[in-house]
Amino acid sequence: MNGWTISNLGAILFAKRLDAFQPLARKAPRVIVYDGKSKLRTKQDFQGKMGYAVGFQGLIEFINRLVPSNEVIEGALRHQAKMFPDIAIRELVANALIHQDFNETGTSVVVEIYDDRMEISNPGTPFIDVDRFIDEYQSRNERLADIMRRLGICEEKGSGIDKVVSSAEAFQLPAPDFRAGQRRTTVVLFGHKEVEDMDRNDRIRACYQHCCLRYVMNDRMNNQSLRERLKLPESKTATVSQIISATIDAGRIKIADTTQTSTRYRSYIPYWA
Repeated sequence: MNGWTISNLGAILFAKRLDAFQPLARKAPRVIVYDGKSKLRTKQDFQGKMGYAVGFQGLIEFINRLVPSNEVIEGALRHQAKMFPDIAIRELVANALIHQDFNETGTSVVVEIYDDRMEISNPGTPFIDVDRFIDEYQSRNERLADIMRRLGICEEKGSGIDKVVSSAEAFQLPAPDFRAGQRRTTVVLFGHKEVEDMDRNDRIRACYQHCCLRYVMNDRMNNQSLRERLKLPESKTATVSQIISATIDAGRIKIADTTQTSTRYRSYIPYWA
């Protein structure tokens, strides 16, 4: 019998048309843009067609074109800035594609864009707790991850989430929210908020992720580092202390050295350290 035998791995990576491979037709990523902050009104709904490797760069560029922009004033000049950093979108989409559970049928990686946030989700629940995404790594689909690493799409060394959290801090965004559902894993990127507009959960999540990021960099969080992350003046030191206390009470961080009695010189580490 003449012809080609194409593996599922080859098709999911290099197919020009995934719908030509029936078992994989529903695994093409989907991008949905909503009008407002809810799912009530859909503005645009796109279904990808190409394999992950050949279509990845085009997918990221397409998503970036759909992301809302904010007007930023620097000095006397105004310019438009994207709501989310490009590197965060790239890393989260790559992670969603690589870590999805292909045994979950009838579903795919979905990128949902709202007026105030972006949600990137993939089929399957994570192997590790969402609290440990910053410092732990375990690939669900090793061969897929290996090839995408060699193609320069991902690094396969667990630094992707570090980059997402770091870029969110650099853009002064609320901390990303990592959620594990019954059958899906979702990451939410939020648009800019002032600290005064953040609720208690936003503040605790920002404090915890900043503490984790400092820890994996072989450093420790303190009042000053968190204040700088939140872009607060020195006069707001008491506010930062309140956020740290709330995060300790929530069981997310702990004092690194309990013998240090001065709150000014205290440093903090994640609860699991």
